Amino acid sequence: MQEYKLGVMEGRFADLIWESAPISTAELVKLCQQEFDWKRTTTYTMLKRLCQRGIFQNNNGTVVVLISKEVFSGKQSEQFVEDTFGGSLPAFIAAFVKRRRISDAEADEIQRLIDESREENK
Repeated sequence: MQEYKLGVMEGRFADLIWESAPISTAELVKLCQQEFDWKRTTTYTMLKRLCQRGIFQNNNGTVVVLISKEVFSGKQSEQFVEDTFGGSLPAFIAAFVKRRRISDAEADEIQRLIDESREENK
């Protein structure tokens, strides 16, 4: 299973790319210098790391997205449930609602998602 975890700075860097892509590497270097006070080599090192993980691709000096932020976040969530709760979504939800009460609106939204999933699986 591919790791769908990002460190704090990897996450901030990825967010910058997701917001700006497609983006030239020259422009990305400038943005990272402004946002993070990074040197060019730091930007390239971080970009290479995220490209090797299959999130982005550097096509001749243009950085493009291979996995959208929404898809990546979904995969992170799936991995968290798998790693922490043995893949049991009910166990995750039980742990969550024991610590935080959910509103009626949230419960209704969760029920709507469950109902939609049931319909799609028929």
